[in-house]
Amino acid sequence: MPNIKWLIALGFLSTFILLYLHIGTSIDKWNTQPHPQTNQNKQIGDILIYNRIPKTGSTSLMNVAYELQSSNRYRVVQVRLLGSRHLLSPRDQQAIARNISAWSDLPMLLHGHFSYFEASVLGLDINPVFINLMRKPLDRLVSYYYFLRYGDDILVDKKRSKQGDKTTFDECVESSQPDCAPKKMWMQIPFFCGSSPACWDPGSKWALDQAKTNLVNRYLVVGVTEDLDSFVQVLEILLPKYFSGAVQYLKDTGKSHIKRTKHKDQLSEQTISKMSNSKIYQMEMEFYNFAMKHFKWIKKSLVDDQSNGFVYEKIRPKP
Repeated sequence: MPNIKWLIALGFLSTFILLYLHIGTSIDKWNTQPHPQTNQNKQIGDILIYNRIPKTGSTSLMNVAYELQSSNRYRVVQVRLLGSRHLLSPRDQQAIARNISAWSDLPMLLHGHFSYFEASVLGLDINPVFINLMRKPLDRLVSYYYFLRYGDDILVDKKRSKQGDKTTFDECVESSQPDCAPKKMWMQIPFFCGSSPACWDPGSKWALDQAKTNLVNRYLVVGVTEDLDSFVQVLEILLPKYFSGAVQYLKDTGKSHIKRTKHKDQLSEQTISKMSNSKIYQMEMEFYNFAMKHFKWIKKSLVDDQSNGFVYEKIRPKP
């Protein structure tokens, strides 16, 4: 009788051990296998961020992206900030980062009018690629000034915040009104500078230096509105996952610039001189010229000279 009890106890113990080992193995497999809502298999370029600067031709560029998203198989998501701000709070940054990290089934192009943010400090495993587009600072401000008063040729029925105001930009400058103050040109530097409120201090030398550093070290490529076609050409070379077919699309449709401000008056020489002599204009123009020089170098290396500028040597062990 004791032997039977001993055998029954041994059987229960063996069953328990086998069950424990089976559950442990299953848990290990579950923990090591990739899940649909993680980004373990993300590759370089699977998250592309375009933090668009207002009135730089960004709508035209995004029109190309939306037209290509189906054939190139990627997701496009617009982030619209509430109110008139362009600065993402740390909470906003983390929330956006979590979402783009979770949506891992397709490559993603995220775009919106927000300043650059450093994804690596958010504590999440994402490594987005940034691109952007710049415009001559006075041209950008004049376009924005008249856009608020006359709208564009796409959303013709939408009422703008300054609709009905017939004051020309020249008259605005002459009477020193706030809508055309030189500090209104302080836009492209803070968009590249980052998420610090100090980036938005007009005339900050620190902000200018930070913007230059980020443009070179944090952005894959930054184009200029005045040469949008070349920018698209460079994007197709560097980011074919998103922009394959972009050059041909522009050739076929002629849609390099799809949205234009309905009415703009030509500036007087006096207005141009007064705005150009301001410190803000000179700093923004310095940054624009810096970006233009950098873009020309990238374009030359990719488009004008397509040969490799290096060779591999002294490989040990040989493949």
